Amino acid sequence: MEKIDILDENGNQTGEVVSREEVHRLGLWHKCVHIWVVNSKKQILLQKRSSQKQTNPNKWTTAVSGHLSAGDSSLEGAMRELSEEIGLAVDKNELQYLFTVKEREVNNNPEKQIIEREFTDVYLIKKDMDIKEFKLQEEEVSEIKWFSYEEFKKMVIENDEDLVPHRQMQRKILEVLGIN
Repeated sequence: MEKIDILDENGNQTGEVVSREEVHRLGLWHKCVHIWVVNSKKQILLQKRSSQKQTNPNKWTTAVSGHLSAGDSSLEGAMRELSEEIGLAVDKNELQYLFTVKEREVNNNPEKQIIEREFTDVYLIKKDMDIKEFKLQEEEVSEIKWFSYEEFKKMVIENDEDLVPHRQMQRKILEVLGIN
């Protein structure tokens, strides 16, 4: 059972550690990472979440994302998630920290309500790789695809229903990449 460090509303660790299920049931603040992967062709890698995911199944999102396990640093979590979800082993110096967003969302899953209260550290990595070179974690990811910056921008601006609604983070990524 995955354990997660609990944060206060300002993002400071409280010293409390609880299960991931408890975090979402009670809506406790916690830390996540999102890693955006771009290439030299001005394309952004997105993953389609598995149909088995409790939240936002079959929707496009950041190339890699995940919760930090108790005791993990943000960078350690980002490197672990890259390896687990898309089979990408990287050196920590390849990851560029961009910003942190504070997000709240209630997912009314028919099976159980999930309350997300997250401080998400956002990273960028530049990789020129063919889709076939990635190894997907099937329980998490059903597909990955390179989208042109313009395709992604259109999805964000039009609030595309096939895109996980991380609006604040997505708009900031557009700014960082200079495509706003």
